[in-house]
Order: sequence, then C-alpha cells, then structure tokens
Amino acid sequence: MIEELEFETYLFISINKFEIYLFDKKKLKNLYKEKFNFENNSENLDLITLTKFLDENIFKIEKLIGKFIKNIFLIIEIKELLNINLGVKKKNYDQLISKKNFENSLIEAKDLFNESFQDKKIMHMLIREYIVGDQSYLSYIDNLRGDSYCLEIQFKSISNKIIFQLDKTLEKYQIKISRCLDGEYIKKYFKNEKLELSQMANKIHNGANENEIKLIPKNVGKIGIFEKFFQLFS
Repeated sequence: MIEELEFETYLFISINKFEIYLFDKKKLKNLYKEKFNFENNSENLDLITLTKFLDENIFKIEKLIGKFIKNIFLIIEIKELLNINLGVKKKNYDQLISKKNFENSLIEAKDLFNESFQDKKIMHMLIREYIVGDQSYLSYIDNLRGDSYCLEIQFKSISNKIIFQLDKTLEKYQIKISRCLDGEYIKKYFKNEKLELSQMANKIHNGANENEIKLIPKNVGKIGIFEKFFQLFS
C-alpha cells in the first residue's frame, strides 16, 4: 500500500486526448501512466469518452495504491481558456516600495478580475513585469524606490461551467478537483527540458515559476505573503 501523501494524481484533458498519471512525489517519477487519443469533430469536451477512460484507469490506480483516490489535479488544454492582462499603477512619491505595497496591488488586481469575470475561475496569476519609475524588472527586487510603480499581471482562467461539468464527471468516483492547471502554459514554461507532463505540473504547482502567485484556500492558517513566491488567498 502506498501512503496517500506520497503521491499525486494528474489528469490531462484536451479535445482529442486524455492522459492520467500517478506521480511519486518523493522519487519524482510516474508509478502509473496511460494515454488515449481519439477523434473528436466537436469543439466541446467529450465527457462520455472521458468517463470511459476514467472507468478503465481509476480502478487500476486504486488497486495499485491500495486505497481510493480522493483528489486529482486537472491539466487542461482547450481553446476556451481565457488569458487576461491587467495593469495596476500606484503613486508612490519617491518612497521605498515595500512588499506590502506589491501585496496590496496584487489583491486589488485579483479582486478586479473576479468582479469583472464572475463566470471564470483563476488557474494561474502571473506577474509579467514590475515597472518602478522608468525602470522595468522581470522579477522582484528589494529596496526599490520611485515616484510610482506598476504591476503587469496575467490571469489564466477557465469557465465555471467547464469546472462544473468536470466536477460532476469525477463525482461518480468520489474524487475532488485539487487544482486546475493550464497545459499550454506548463508545456511552454518547460519547453527546453525533457520532462514528463506530470513532472512539469508538479513543478509548477510547487512554485517553479517565481513570478506565479500561489492562491491558497482561505481556511489555511497564517502564512508569510512573501516566501519563495507570492501567495494570495483565493
């Protein structure tokens, strides 16, 4: 029997391809992997074929680990994913820019996105650029000072309708969605590395991109806003 904390399950979903992985978090390798390619002339997800794919593989994985799968990470690659860029600019009057300044701007941007796109769920929140005065930075730097600062932020999101459909599909197996990840973003970030998709997803989930803001549940206890990378409450 494999302890639940030692593994993660990843499910890749696209219009014409499904993949499922049982990933060993300690050894950083797959314990189980299965792929299925099929024809789909529609622009919609084939939930019937997805159910058949899950029927064929969930039991095999659960037999391998000796217990039920409770949670799963979804890696989604479909046209319906929405990318939105937002800029938040603030006056600063040549004062030292603190981490708290950036934190407040990030929360403001997240709230603005949620208010404007209420039918979407944020998958990834990425800082594309820090602009302080006339200077541009690609990553966070301590002790910056300027008359103003601006954060250029990209949101990658998915419709709540699709999440609902996938949630209902997984409900049959009593499996909850841990997180939704953008497959195209993950592959592009690691385009120069020879990694399995599950390895890429695990790295992204654990903060490989220092400019990705990690959204953590509201019920998690107090945690430093700036650790390895930004963290905000979802």
